Amino acid sequence: MGKKLLTIFGASGLVGSSVLREALDRGYLVNGTLRDVDNQDRITRLKSLPSGKNAKFFSANMADTSSLDNPLINADAVFICCLIPTYKGFDGTPAKELDNERGYNEIIKPTVDGCLNILRAAKRNNVKNILICSSTSSTNPIPPVSIKNELDHWSDEKEQCNSKKYTSAAKTYMEKAAYKFCAENNMRLSVFLPTGLYGPAVLPEHLKHNPFLWIKSILEGGAPRHQKVPNDSASLIHLQDLARLFLAAYEDSSASGRYFGVLESFHWNDIYQECKKLIPDMQMPEPISEDPVAPTQFDFTRRDSLGIKIRDFPTIMLETVDWLKSNPFKEN
Repeated sequence: MGKKLLTIFGASGLVGSSVLREALDRGYLVNGTLRDVDNQDRITRLKSLPSGKNAKFFSANMADTSSLDNPLINADAVFICCLIPTYKGFDGTPAKELDNERGYNEIIKPTVDGCLNILRAAKRNNVKNILICSSTSSTNPIPPVSIKNELDHWSDEKEQCNSKKYTSAAKTYMEKAAYKFCAENNMRLSVFLPTGLYGPAVLPEHLKHNPFLWIKSILEGGAPRHQKVPNDSASLIHLQDLARLFLAAYEDSSASGRYFGVLESFHWNDIYQECKKLIPDMQMPEPISEDPVAPTQFDFTRRDSLGIKIRDFPTIMLETVDWLKSNPFKEN
């Protein structure tokens, strides 16, 4: 039997390129989509990954249904990693300033429609294995719960809209639409819910995003991300571990449904203290003056059922800092 072909929509994104890298390492053939396949620097870097010769790249836009079929021909699975968060309306208005009608039409609807367009293309090409990258923002029930799990705990999309959290609501609406479509069309759907992506990235443009942006800043003697330590927690995971979770779910024919794509959640004070161990002369934000809130707690039974060993917090921070110290993507 020949090597199986996987299709990754959003192959140049932070998550998509990490799944691409891991899939190539495992010997898969990969069709990757980008909005602009004529970006030669990006294509050259992706092709230069180990086993990059086994990747082909296609221009595709999830809003353009005619561009979605070719990358899916003969594919065994599709990884939908192109549903990136949108924080502004069509004219650049910040999401929090939009009314509900504009928030739905300009932020939520394009995400839902784009996902469904890809799923319809997968159906046309008889692709039955579907994996989607969503976000933990779709797992914030009201009232809050002490320990979150993926199956029982959903955000209320209408409440998210009323709170002008259209970016988060887009993930909730999208997931529910995807589940309905896949159930009706006998497709096996796995959805991953990550936040806080650390570890070596694939492309230079990824350095423009946090956490790389703020860690790079403190490495260069600049200010930390926050003036004062937030009394809040943040979830995180190493990009390679997230990619391995995606592929584990694909390779296990019994796997389906939602999976947390995080190690766990840590108070920002602990995140900065871990950074201080690695960068002793860094500028620190002002300490919190009140008692720290407890970090978000998760039930990881489903995540752990996939059998992937997740790096611990100190290792994630060390590998991220060391990678950024190495000046990745420097020109020779």
